[in-house]
Amino acid sequence: MVRLNIRTDKWKIVATSEQKQLLQNTVSEFRRLVRCLVGVVNAHWATIGLLDAKAQIPAVEKLIHATAKNHNPKYQYFNRRFYKFPSYYRRGAIQFAIGQVSSFNTRYREWQSGIRKRKDAFPPRLNADCGTYPPLYKGQCIRFAEDNQSAAIKVFTGTDWVWETVGIIGHRERHLNPNNKRKSPYLVVNNKGCHLSVPFQIKTPKIKDKESVLAVDLGINTTATVSVVNSNGTVSHREFIHPGRDIDRRDKRLKRISKKASLTGKLKHGFARGLYRKAGNINREIGQKVSARLVKIAKQYDVKYIIFEHLKGWRPKGGKKRSTLRQRFHGWLHRRIVNLTEMKWSELGEKIVFVNPRGTSSYAYDGSGKLKRSKSNYELAVFASGKQYNCDLSASYNIGARFILKLLGGNSPQDDDGRSTSSSPRSRGTLSMLWVAPSIL
Repeated sequence: MVRLNIRTDKWKIVATSEQKQLLQNTVSEFRRLVRCLVGVVNAHWATIGLLDAKAQIPAVEKLIHATAKNHNPKYQYFNRRFYKFPSYYRRGAIQFAIGQVSSFNTRYREWQSGIRKRKDAFPPRLNADCGTYPPLYKGQCIRFAEDNQSAAIKVFTGTDWVWETVGIIGHRERHLNPNNKRKSPYLVVNNKGCHLSVPFQIKTPKIKDKESVLAVDLGINTTATVSVVNSNGTVSHREFIHPGRDIDRRDKRLKRISKKASLTGKLKHGFARGLYRKAGNINREIGQKVSARLVKIAKQYDVKYIIFEHLKGWRPKGGKKRSTLRQRFHGWLHRRIVNLTEMKWSELGEKIVFVNPRGTSSYAYDGSGKLKRSKSNYELAVFASGKQYNCDLSASYNIGARFILKLLGGNSPQDDDGRSTSSSPRSRGTLSMLWVAPSIL
């Protein structure tokens, strides 16, 4: 069985100032056509909306475009205003306008039927002036060089449509894989520059079960604690992932925000915008580094599953007054790391799975029961037997073991999807239970 995923690469365009102006003219002219088409499609939606997807674009073209078989379209304005407009650009604009009008009508019907966020909510509006970008169909709007280092794009000069060759940099490795199919890119031009948004259809074969899993415990003191757990309960690898330098850079900016806020009276909109932006960018970089490391470890130890705790929607409570715990929770990256890891790992045909987080940190991995945490060092756990161990590392063992036990069928039904709200007692699956369980992987 083969699964198909879509992943998008950003290929930066290297162009002169004159070429950038031509690209900007192309995007602006495309948006003008979309703005005009939205009104036409909306006026005829009672008819167009009943057609299937393949018949909608020809129906709109018949209203605006003159051909040998269609001498007098209803809206002659389009032939005069958008003279010699490329057909594939026009069809891309029609497709976007149809989607815009369809979305508006759906939301408007929901509003009429009473499906609203508030009882006094205003009706939705049809937005014709939208920030869309033109699709570049292969051979018609764009022609890539064999080495993908340059491309010829059909651009608008202000009076005519011509081919203009520009350079391309910033490739990744997706275009080198012969199994990946490149789709039509989008031409994106904004204040930050211009680039091609290139989607790839990636074939990911179904992978057979393997002998081990990668269990990840995401925390505050340590960003990610990782362990490779085998089906017989053996731990092949353990690692602490904590990019301390980046975290210090982020926390330094957050402290500057806190100090600045204490010296300011009433905080206005946009307060410390630059510092918040820099801290957010550092957080994104941390998420990329941690997720890349997780995928690298998983590939190194040939695992199929990466296991996380199901923490989506969980809102931690803040610490005591004047403590920094609330701010540290605010910068916690558990969802970002999970999402980035899932995107990277699923592209390779593997799976991200979740387990119930209840009891993974509070029970010792050796089956000795509940553990106690040190008051002076919260990462240090003391087992009932007196043994001292890292609490996050013990939790990662239990996370991996809990998933393997679920495959064995030894867990209670509450642990099947990792998100049950049942009030009945949860399974206290620990690593020690694998030492006596039969192997299944």
